[in-house]
This record gives sequence, C-alpha cells and structure tokens, in this order.
Amino acid sequence: MLLQDKVVIVTGIGPGMGAKMARDAAAAGARVVMMSRSDFIMKDVVTEIEAAGGTVTAALGDVAKPEDCERVAKTAIDTYGTIDGLINSAYYHPPMVPLLDNDADDLRQAFDVIVGGALNMVRAVRPTMQAKGKGAVVNIGTMADRKPMAGEGGYVLAKGALAALTRQLALELGPEGIRVNMTVMGWLGGPATDMFFEWRAMSTGKTKEDAVAEATARIALGRIPPDDECGRAALMLLSDYAVQISGAMLDVNGGEYMPA
Repeated sequence: MLLQDKVVIVTGIGPGMGAKMARDAAAAGARVVMMSRSDFIMKDVVTEIEAAGGTVTAALGDVAKPEDCERVAKTAIDTYGTIDGLINSAYYHPPMVPLLDNDADDLRQAFDVIVGGALNMVRAVRPTMQAKGKGAVVNIGTMADRKPMAGEGGYVLAKGALAALTRQLALELGPEGIRVNMTVMGWLGGPATDMFFEWRAMSTGKTKEDAVAEATARIALGRIPPDDECGRAALMLLSDYAVQISGAMLDVNGGEYMPA
C-alpha cells in the first residue's frame, strides 16, 4: 500500500479534507496521528478508521502553540516509535470581506495558525526525521494565491506566506533528507466550499446553483473537485513514489488553473 507502516501526522481535523486525508492515509497503510483543537470530529474519524482495520491516534492540540505541537509529536513517537510524514492542513479563514476591511486580529490569527502552525509542527517533527535521515512534509495551499478571488484576501496572505515557507524549508531541510512540498488546492467540494457558494450567491443575488455552475464552467474536468480526491495528492507526496520531489507546488484543481 502507498503508505504502508509509515507514521503520519495530520493537523486540522475538521469536517472537510483534513479528516478525509486521515482516513485515506490509514486506508493506505499509515499509522495516523490526528491533531485538532476539538475532538468533536476526531472521535467519529477514529471510529471509522478502526472499524476499517486502520491504526489511528487522536491528539488534542492547537498548532499555534509550540508546546502542543511538541506534545503531539511526542505522542506519535511514544505510540508508534517514529514520525515519517506530516501534513499541515490546519487553517483559519478570516471573514470574507475586502482585505482592507479585515480586522488586524483576524489577519494575525490566520498567520498564527497557517504559517506559525506549520513552523511549529515542522520544528516538532524535525529531530525525529533528522535522526532517520528522511521524512516528508506536505503543506496545503490554495489556488487563490495564484488566481485572486473576492473575499479571500486575508486567507490568501497567510497561504502565500506558507508557499514561500515551503520553498525555504525544502532548501534548508533537503540536506537532512527531509522533503517539503505543497499541494495547491482549487475548489474543494465539501462543507467549506458549500458555505462559500452560499455566500457568493447571497453577495451577487444569484442562486447557489448559479454560483456552482459559474465555477464549474472554468474547470477542465467539468466538476467541482471532491475534497477527498484532492487530499490524496498530498498522500502521494508523502509516499516513496515522490522521493525525488521537494520544493514542488503541485496544482490540484481539475484543470482550472494551468501555470505555464
């Protein structure tokens, strides 16, 4: 299997892609450690993974707090003996208003969670990966960093910084055998995207179906990409099939955005 016997930490376990990446990682043979500030979703994910014969541990923690990240890394080591992969999926999305109308505290929280959280988690897992001489980190990015969208400004600022962080860490950690990549996600069919289309419909006076149709018309594959299918791209980058890939920005958007 793709991730057989690898120990993978996934942050940001909520109702969307984070939980689905954890489920799929376990189905691919990984021993999964999930991290979230709440166990509301994680309890159900643990039940589903274990019912399917997978191996999983849930750990409460806030990626914005270095001590929580260190504790979750220690949980992985104490439970499974090592850490092979990390997916930085935790995020905070400021209110969907023009960027200059975003409150400074909301912008700061987006950076604390998305950028600071990724740094905290990489610092926490690095000693184990460094000692092994190998490891893989995947950061979850957004197509809106390349193709600006109304209401996404505060979120994109932090995700853009995460893209820069990805490249910098790929350079600095490469000599230690640690690969760092990013999946640049387009639309992610799931709860968060449903809410976005509802907001878009209300703000434009159109129906939700109209908003979805507008977005779909720009996608080469002709549908809103389901978040579980998109999340599997991150699992591929964790796998040994990607051992020569580092510093990459992998577009996962159904062909909506195709960089030259």
